[in-house]
Amino acid sequence: MKPSRVTIRSYQVGFGDCFLFSVHYDNGDSRHVLIDFGSTGLPEGVPKTRLKAIAKDIQTVTGNKLTAVVATHRHKDHISGFATNEAGTASGDIIAKLQPDLVIQPWTEDPELEETATAPRARRGRKNLSSAARHVRTLWAMQQVAAQVWAEAKRSRSLRPEMRAMLGFLGENNVKNLSAVKNLMTMSKNKKKNKYVHAGTSSGLEKLLPGVNVDVLGPPTVEQHEEVGTQTSWDNDEFWVRLAAADRTSPPSGMSAKPLFPKHVVNREKYRFPVNARWFIYRAKRLRGEQMLRIVTMLDDALNNTSVILLFRVGGKSFLFPGDAQIENWEYALAQSNVRKLLKSVDVYKVGHHGSRNATPKTLWNLFEHRSADKHDAHRLTSLLSTMAGKHGREDNSSEVPRKTLVSKLERESTHFTTQNLAANDLCFQVTFDL
Repeated sequence: MKPSRVTIRSYQVGFGDCFLFSVHYDNGDSRHVLIDFGSTGLPEGVPKTRLKAIAKDIQTVTGNKLTAVVATHRHKDHISGFATNEAGTASGDIIAKLQPDLVIQPWTEDPELEETATAPRARRGRKNLSSAARHVRTLWAMQQVAAQVWAEAKRSRSLRPEMRAMLGFLGENNVKNLSAVKNLMTMSKNKKKNKYVHAGTSSGLEKLLPGVNVDVLGPPTVEQHEEVGTQTSWDNDEFWVRLAAADRTSPPSGMSAKPLFPKHVVNREKYRFPVNARWFIYRAKRLRGEQMLRIVTMLDDALNNTSVILLFRVGGKSFLFPGDAQIENWEYALAQSNVRKLLKSVDVYKVGHHGSRNATPKTLWNLFEHRSADKHDAHRLTSLLSTMAGKHGREDNSSEVPRKTLVSKLERESTHFTTQNLAANDLCFQVTFDL
């Protein structure tokens, strides 16, 4: 039983990721790994039932059987497709019925790592790992904050439209996605064999994918690489302190502000605020929005840095899937000489974080030996991008996603495929690699 080809289906989920990695064997057998399934916004013209349609397509393509599911991290744009409903008809219900033999998630998702956790289970008992406990606790607290920010962005009328849009996107993407999280914990045939991985651990895929080597390059634990916790290095209570500081310019959720001197209230409709007060009111509202944006951006970065990074090696070709890993995650991998050697020979690169500026470090890009401006080069690098412009970031501060300078590099130095080129009625694009 020898691998003969690999196919990758990149689904149109707008701003999100959904990839079906399939290994086909010379005896006619096939094994399928679903890598992420989520979205935070679909392109114009794409029906709202798209995620369910994708789930049904995966069901058909796999013949009602998934070998494994990989949820690289907890962001909505990577796991919302795993959500279920009471009727059992949601996209996540369809995927669960495919009974994957294995579900892979980052070590921070281990259900045994609650607020009292000190480290990944394999390293429990060590006395010097309190930083790992703080990291896990803080991720939990951050998602509570994200839920508050999302609710505030939806109800606030004082925020500028662009600020409200950014807060809404980041807040929504960082909420806990509970039904999807629970589904991922329970969908595998043998729930005890779910894998919560970190850099250097076994993926568990080797026994399920004959002839395929899978390297887990990330995320590192805080013990392995302290910098991965820099986005979440505060004590977990400090997130609440900062949010409370932002809240001082408005009443708490569910309460109305009572006037200090009720008999002397001025009708705001009849008498506008005094000129000398308007500047303060404007600044207070603006600072509140900016404070919340700083907080929720840190939450976003922290979860991205829990992304699982997988390198599939099969039949002389290498396929790199890094989720949304950002620089703090990549730093650890790139510091390892053996990992750098593996990365040099990457043939297929799933572009990190939908093409953002901080997920494809130049050090990583420059390592890829198969980069080539020659479109006829048989060994030219292939890049796969799942994204939707206009959803995240701004051009005026060079934070737009996908980043235009990166896309130019991808188009110039690789055979580039992007979901942005798909029509509204196109479910996916498929790329085949003969081995």
